[in-house]
Amino acid sequence: MGWTAGRGCRRLARDDSIGCDAMILTSETYIGFIGAGNMAEALIRGLIAARTAAANRILIYDVHEERREKLRRELEVEVASGNREVVERASVVMLAVKPQNLATLLDELEGLAKSNQLWISILAGVSTTRLEDGLSHAGCPYPRVVRVMPNTPALLQEGASALTAGPHASIADLLLARVFFETVGTTELVEPNQMDAITGLTGTGPAYVFRLIEALIEAGVALGLPREKVETLVKQTVYGAAHMARDSKEPPQELRRRVTSPGGTTAAGMAVMDERGFEQLIRDTVATATRRSEELGRQC
Repeated sequence: MGWTAGRGCRRLARDDSIGCDAMILTSETYIGFIGAGNMAEALIRGLIAARTAAANRILIYDVHEERREKLRRELEVEVASGNREVVERASVVMLAVKPQNLATLLDELEGLAKSNQLWISILAGVSTTRLEDGLSHAGCPYPRVVRVMPNTPALLQEGASALTAGPHASIADLLLARVFFETVGTTELVEPNQMDAITGLTGTGPAYVFRLIEALIEAGVALGLPREKVETLVKQTVYGAAHMARDSKEPPQELRRRVTSPGGTTAAGMAVMDERGFEQLIRDTVATATRRSEELGRQC
């Protein structure tokens, strides 16, 4: 049995000028994962659940034996003997290691990249140029690289992933990568120079939301409410508001106005946010995280 990226084309092309000439994943194609942490596991589960890839054509390697055995046991994927075997056998190689380990990994993989191979990276702060320079060699002077910035809700198939292509990646490569990440949430295509800002915004954004949830819970407890009940109500409030914002045709500003009656309780609370500079705080937070992404990229 084979499987194809093409069945996602109509949905993926709805708002982008991407053709549906995507490469086909046959029953002989291996998708390789170098690194098998939580994000890699989420994507593997998404690929299998969506029938985008068969488990016996997913090849993984991770330095931690317990991670390798967990995925072998639970998902029935194939485990390689090392990173070199992944690259030698896979048509698509997913890089899912820590950015600080990149230099060592590239040394290990020197001379192995192939011109007919697609590389997809989820390494925060690492540009496609850095990867192309590290992977290129005489037999493959122009590696095909797609960079992706996912976020942790992908673990629940509710992620937000931004994708950008290196100069040697084709439209088909970008489309295929998008098909992969649509199995774990929503995707958007962005320019290469926008990826650090995406990292500071949506890559780290879940932590900002979790911090808001923490603060709301503590505010409720400080008012004498029982913690267990407050946690339930706050989590549902944030979930419901996010659901409304995502599915409503109205912009968030309008949704906010609809619950902010003049002289009411919401208006009183909003006044404190305005006085304390809430919007500026968020802008500064995202800008600082973006600069850190740029710094990490220069260090790799």
